Amino acid sequence: MKQMLKIGEFSKLSRVSIRMLRHYDEIGLLKPAGIDRFTGYRYYSPDQLPVIGRITALKDMGFQLADIVKILSIYDDREILDSYLVKRQAELKKIAETADYQMRLLDTARKRLRKEQNMSYNVSIKIIPERYAATVHMTIPCYEDEGIVWRIMSEETDPMKMIPAEPCLVAAEYLDDEYKEKDVELVAWKTVKGEYSDTEHVKFKTLPEVKVASCMVKGGYEQMPDVYGAVIAWVNENGYEFAGSMFNIYHVSPHETQNPNEYITEVCYAVK
Repeated sequence: MKQMLKIGEFSKLSRVSIRMLRHYDEIGLLKPAGIDRFTGYRYYSPDQLPVIGRITALKDMGFQLADIVKILSIYDDREILDSYLVKRQAELKKIAETADYQMRLLDTARKRLRKEQNMSYNVSIKIIPERYAATVHMTIPCYEDEGIVWRIMSEETDPMKMIPAEPCLVAAEYLDDEYKEKDVELVAWKTVKGEYSDTEHVKFKTLPEVKVASCMVKGGYEQMPDVYGAVIAWVNENGYEFAGSMFNIYHVSPHETQNPNEYITEVCYAVK
């Protein structure tokens, strides 16, 4: 008859606490080899040491106890066992990628704090959904002349009494690949509900969904160069690539208030 080990002895050899061994017994993960019917003492066989070793190894890999019960039942089937291991590898890879992304965000935030620069500019990734909009595509003399585009849109659409979308997004999208001293190409758009006929300059179309690095800013437009720099730096530091034009969404603009301190602008750079 094989030597039996008391639960304390088995605990020392396996380096698993008595409390945990009792828990394993309760959930059916590892039953004692025998129980004294008079004293209720649990006894384990030395043959169970490799089993407890497997359990510990699987726990160290991050498997839940409920999964370990299933895995032990098929442990000798290498193909099925490997499928469990592959699945866990994929889960851990996803966790690692998420943690790495969060670490980059934290590192970026700490660098900004140390430099005491751009502390008020918080950048995040968001999706601008597909939207139906009135658009005007033009080349204007310079950036400061953006109002020309909005004046044309207003003149040609006011008679239509367009119904704003909910929410109504009003934006200017700059199409040039670089900063230009003159002849700036842009598309101005405003999201609306319903269907309307095109005019000389205003074209109605459905704009595609786009992922953007977004930064919401309150205050005058004189700070925009600093905001653009902050967003560009954030994109470069956090593993994203630019994937299209940048645009400003005007949540509160000179159309709503004459106080620049009340302007709310969302700077958006298309990324992937």
